Amino acid sequence: MEELANSAPFTRRILVTGGAGFIGSHVVIHLVKTYPRYYIVNLDSLDYCSCVRNVHTAFESAPNFQGTRSNSKDSDSNECDDDDDKSGDEDDDEDEVGVRLRGSFCEWDIAHGTPGSPRHLPKNYKFIKGDITSADLIEYILCTEKIDTILHFAAQSHVDNSFGNSIQFSQTNIIGTHVLLEEARIHGKIQRFIHVSTDEVYGEGQAHTTAMLEDHALEPTNPYAATKAGAEFLVKAYQRSFKLPTIITRSNNVYGPHQYPEKLVPKFINQVIRRYPLTIHGDGTNTRNYLYISDVVAAFDLILHQGTIGEIYNIGGQNELSNKQVALDILRLMNSSAAASVLLDHMISNVSDRPFNDMRYTIDSTKLRAIGWSERVSWEEGLKKTIKWYRRHGHRFGNIEHALAAHPGAFRKTYQLA
Repeated sequence: MEELANSAPFTRRILVTGGAGFIGSHVVIHLVKTYPRYYIVNLDSLDYCSCVRNVHTAFESAPNFQGTRSNSKDSDSNECDDDDDKSGDEDDDEDEVGVRLRGSFCEWDIAHGTPGSPRHLPKNYKFIKGDITSADLIEYILCTEKIDTILHFAAQSHVDNSFGNSIQFSQTNIIGTHVLLEEARIHGKIQRFIHVSTDEVYGEGQAHTTAMLEDHALEPTNPYAATKAGAEFLVKAYQRSFKLPTIITRSNNVYGPHQYPEKLVPKFINQVIRRYPLTIHGDGTNTRNYLYISDVVAAFDLILHQGTIGEIYNIGGQNELSNKQVALDILRLMNSSAAASVLLDHMISNVSDRPFNDMRYTIDSTKLRAIGWSERVSWEEGLKKTIKWYRRHGHRFGNIEHALAAHPGAFRKTYQLA
């Protein structure tokens, strides 16, 4: 009887783009482990901020393993760092199962295993290395994997980089989204297309006395936010013109394990670990609202199952903090002997600000709360968990000195900073 149950067909076949990145990796792990009857295809280009180990080490104790493997090794995959700890909770075997398909326009790595993965991966999971801007690849995946749901996380997302390399952001965030939408339209079998956007599309929130609802006008102020807004307009157009069943999400700043250290929270944590001063753009009074990753994963689970087609959902928390307060909280939790705030202040270095840096983003998540979502992890609890993870696994990302610099190289070149 158990054998018969294990051979039952999958009830959902989900393509997750950007599934080796920060938020995407947590969502993939959650879906694979929570819903064994869902088949999850993880598509990621393995850019600098993605890491397959984010996902595959979490499957070490999963019950539904894939039964075959080989000893071949894919030298093209971003395996992050070979010196991950050997504490027993993460396996360092670098086995790959799969085939490589060669097309006239691109090369695709389609595998059930990659460097840094455990010996066996769950039967309801497949990893594909590839770029969302390749229409041929997307068509191939949708057809051969019989995809009926798309969760679109893949994006260039670091605002600082967008000031110095904005065309790449348009290529990935707008063209990549357009390719997915068009291939989904042609495929004709997509039941749910969830597009992951950002609260930054709303623009400057300082002048607003109330939190912004989903129908607020989009007024992006930086190249990254502009590309995400452009992608949203395409999603809306495909929903209206072709009846593609789309949903859009816009979340606050998310933090937690697996996040590449260029983002504020992991950057500050890694600067403290290395005893570097914490670099803050401007005077540090700009505020952002923070959500721990598990609360965001819960939001996507809820939207996947109960979200209404055609709707937009804000995913916002209750932790609005200035950049300086974030730095002070991290210093306090990581330096128990340095309790005095005057002493902590000396460990902060204020540097040149962005050309334009929104003072705050504030969004209203009433619509999402109405279908059952709530924030469960406090800022203090989430920050402690995040610090613990980076102290133990931060070396996973390899050399991150460039990420810990006050400004990215392209940013410095564009604005002629030292």
